[in-house]
Amino acid sequence: LTDYKGNFGSKWKAKPYRSGYDKQLLRTCFEKIGFKIEFIPFKNILKEERNWEEQIIIYTSSEEIGLNYKNFIEDIVLDLEKRGSVLLPGFDFLRANNNKVYMELLLKRILENDIRGISSNTYGTIEELEEDIQDNKFSYPVVIKKATGAMSKGVLLAKDKTELISYAKKISRSKNLIPEIKEKIRVKKYKFYKPESKYQSKFIVQPFIPNLKNDWKILIYGDHYYILNRGIKKNDFRASGSHYKYKAGSKAEFPMNQLDEVKRIYETIDVPHLSLDYAYDGKHGYVIEIQAIHFGTSTLEFCDGFYTFDGKDWIIKKQTLDQEGEYVYAFKKYFEKHPELVK
Repeated sequence: LTDYKGNFGSKWKAKPYRSGYDKQLLRTCFEKIGFKIEFIPFKNILKEERNWEEQIIIYTSSEEIGLNYKNFIEDIVLDLEKRGSVLLPGFDFLRANNNKVYMELLLKRILENDIRGISSNTYGTIEELEEDIQDNKFSYPVVIKKATGAMSKGVLLAKDKTELISYAKKISRSKNLIPEIKEKIRVKKYKFYKPESKYQSKFIVQPFIPNLKNDWKILIYGDHYYILNRGIKKNDFRASGSHYKYKAGSKAEFPMNQLDEVKRIYETIDVPHLSLDYAYDGKHGYVIEIQAIHFGTSTLEFCDGFYTFDGKDWIIKKQTLDQEGEYVYAFKKYFEKHPELVK
């Protein structure tokens, strides 16, 4: 399923600019593994006179400003799921795309705490946060994140409750001038009336992991693991989007003993492709964020090869597939794991 521009997916250095994957190349790659594919715009789904039950559907997402078109995509994809289509990935992962609140709920549901390594709180208003602050539910410092955004935008470190409330007000402010004026009138007019919150942009609060020098961006396509080491600048705590001391592939300095854990995470989440933000403090691994659709692919280009498990050990191999090839390879491996989908 393609967007209103006819684009599919997210591809670094796409030509034309920001046009996603090369659709003809995707078609060729799928044909090589025995599949015929058809591109259909989201808007045409209801015009198609066909039974959508058990149809295998892959689709794109959108990160355009306001996420309005993504909201439309969610309507279409959820409806197809209700009609019995086989969606890859499932609707859960579309909802979690550029939605850190739902991502946290999803991770809590599908990953055990010992795998995730970190547990976050989600909030719809600042008033909900203030209740937890009053109940002393935080050990400072804590990380606060707005629900949308990438490259560490809207991610702040609060050293105490004063900073936490201040940052929460900053990222959760939902400005609606006319309704706010009406609320002020209602407060004066009706006794004991509780006004609507002016801070309704949802957000999350996470424990801070101290003494990290870097994290890793890991892109997984079937049994191909591409790893990028992202350094953390002095006097900062964010690695994503910093472009600081990037080291990729064979130079990523990833703790090899943790790759078994990463593999277990990928297999538990059970999607064709996965983008994983992963940290390790020398003792424990931490899943910071995941994306299973429409994630950045620059790590593929930075790496000189990918890690794979040969049955005994983790080894590194030279990349031979282009971005479209890796995308389709992941589906090949996924269908091998789930033969019932292509019976």
